[in-house]
Amino acid sequence: MGKQNTHLVWDWNGTLLDDIQAVIGATNAAFGEIGLEPITLARYRELYCVPVPVFYERLMGRLPTDAEWTVMDETFHRHYTEQRVGCALTAGVEELLAGWTRAGRSQSLLSMYGHEELVPVVRGYGIESHFVRVDGRTGPSGGSKALHMERHLVALASVGAISPGRTVVIGDAVDDAVAAAHVGARAVLYTGGSHSRTSLVAAGVPVVDSLEEAVAVAQDLVG
Repeated sequence: MGKQNTHLVWDWNGTLLDDIQAVIGATNAAFGEIGLEPITLARYRELYCVPVPVFYERLMGRLPTDAEWTVMDETFHRHYTEQRVGCALTAGVEELLAGWTRAGRSQSLLSMYGHEELVPVVRGYGIESHFVRVDGRTGPSGGSKALHMERHLVALASVGAISPGRTVVIGDAVDDAVAAAHVGARAVLYTGGSHSRTSLVAAGVPVVDSLEEAVAVAQDLVG
């Protein structure tokens, strides 16, 4: 019975959605706006962190000015929106979500992608019905997921018996582990997105190379 009570909080970008190439393309478009050289996927994964301005500081040797940040942020989101339409769900996602639902377990989605953009995009991929709740970022971009996770878990608790202690966050970023710890949940990190394996291992939580493995580990963590 314990395993059936496990709740999964899925990340979207780089986890359920295989969009890392769109992210790299949009990032390089943003860099080009202020004269930075393009970045490779390996370099991106080596340096990426949140808040995003700190990631840019690692590349530039200084924090971007407010004006540079505004230009880069707008450019990134514009180019990402254009390139995202060519992205597919990560291999096996539909069956993993459907299997979790068939087993009578609950799952939700929390993303740092803007909420108004996120909801119709998830709906368009035909998987919205598997989630008891879908939340995207509200407010400015570039920050951490921790406070968003806090609000997400509060909202989940109000509609059912979902507790942080029975919750596992599955994502592709160290910030997913930080957000999970912030609310007393567990985390499993996936290597197919924004971070190198070395960066993820440093977070001190299980690291996996497939979402199927992530689900299996999540059951073991709180089962």
